Amino acid sequence: MTRRVITEGTVREAARGGKAIPLGAGDVVTPSARDAAQTLGVALGPQAAAAPAHASPAVVALGSDHGGFKLKEALKAVIAELTLGVTDVGCPSTDPVDYPVFAARVADLVASGEARFGIMVDGAGIGSAMVANKIAGVRAALCYDLTTAKNAREHNDANLLTLGGGLIGERLAGEIVRVFLSTPFGGDRHARRVAMINALDKKRDR
Repeated sequence: MTRRVITEGTVREAARGGKAIPLGAGDVVTPSARDAAQTLGVALGPQAAAAPAHASPAVVALGSDHGGFKLKEALKAVIAELTLGVTDVGCPSTDPVDYPVFAARVADLVASGEARFGIMVDGAGIGSAMVANKIAGVRAALCYDLTTAKNAREHNDANLLTLGGGLIGERLAGEIVRVFLSTPFGGDRHARRVAMINALDKKRDR
């Protein structure tokens, strides 16, 4: 049986031709290839170790507290530009609410595979990152500029972005979201370190 290694380059070539990538039982998909397939919409065969079968890789879970409500609403247009769907978990207005409730909702959708990415906006973004990282399977990153957004995805395979609605403007926030949602995971040496992060979930569940 011939064993193939599907790399990010393989996926990008398939995306240019509008093709899916069928997989055999012995084929291996690298983490960066898996991430690129989800970002570029390239279908991988059923043997690929990708997102859960019930996952919606084209969906972003979006939430906020009252301090981040206005920015949350503005970010919907940015996400739509990237041809991604949005599941808005609230809050619904600027009336005071507790950010842990909504950060947990976003994180749960990401952890279950119902959303490929999550974005949560509160006043500073710090508390929501703390909440989201309590949920197994979530790697939340507070980003405040384009460099941190790129690094969070490329190096850490972050799947949830938190933003401080009271600290950054709408334009910068939009650019951060664009970079975060369009940057593939770098794989290679970073994959080993992300695996070490993920292993801590199992240790915590004991």
